[in-house]
Amino acid sequence: MAKISSFRDLLTYQRARKEAAVIFEVTKTFPREERYSLIDQIRRSSRAVSAMVGEAWGRRRYEAVFVSKLSEALGEAHETQVWLDHAFDAKYLAPDQHAERNAAWQEVGAMLRAMAEKSAQFCGKE
Repeated sequence: MAKISSFRDLLTYQRARKEAAVIFEVTKTFPREERYSLIDQIRRSSRAVSAMVGEAWGRRRYEAVFVSKLSEALGEAHETQVWLDHAFDAKYLAPDQHAERNAAWQEVGAMLRAMAEKSAQFCGKE
């Protein structure tokens, strides 16, 4: 594993942050009446993922806490996918947009699971 000196060096953080920015742009096209429901929810859940990765990194002294924060981040990634489904159902997203965004968040989830499975490496236990 490459030397990581900050949570910003983590590929999982970088990818989650990038995908949250994409969500922000995509939701600009949603109707105004969704501002306080769907838009706020999907933006919040997508942004929470990178925030929780950063928080997990800061708490890696305790491996169980590190894994717990990654688990919370995974929950937020899944929540983002749920909101994407709602946006698709409401026809705010075309089928190809939904598929692309869903696949991206599946990859973020896989990255989070991989980090949790290799937690000992990230926490300096190996």
